[in-house]
Amino acid sequence: MPSTRYRRGRGYAADMAVYTREMAQDNTKELSRLKRNLVRAMQEDITEKQRAVLALYYGEGMTMRQIGDRLGIDRSTVSRTIKRGEERLQRCLRYGAEAYLRNIE
Repeated sequence: MPSTRYRRGRGYAADMAVYTREMAQDNTKELSRLKRNLVRAMQEDITEKQRAVLALYYGEGMTMRQIGDRLGIDRSTVSRTIKRGEERLQRCLRYGAEAYLRNIE
């Protein structure tokens, strides 16, 4: 009889996914807070250009080249703008979210 401890394949991955979901705590409250904070950070903490480029990239699913063509800027500028916008959002969510969450509750 083969050992199930070292089982591989799709069945094992599916079993692990189900197990992980069942054992995980309910984090819907934290996820909704994170989404609210992300919306607020998008509105207040990044520049208008970063907001527009991030919306086109993530919201519309456009490539960097397509965004550059639409906005009349170079692809490398689009790439830098996306990276700086993401970094700014991460910093805001990492360091600013704690104080913001205390004010909400």
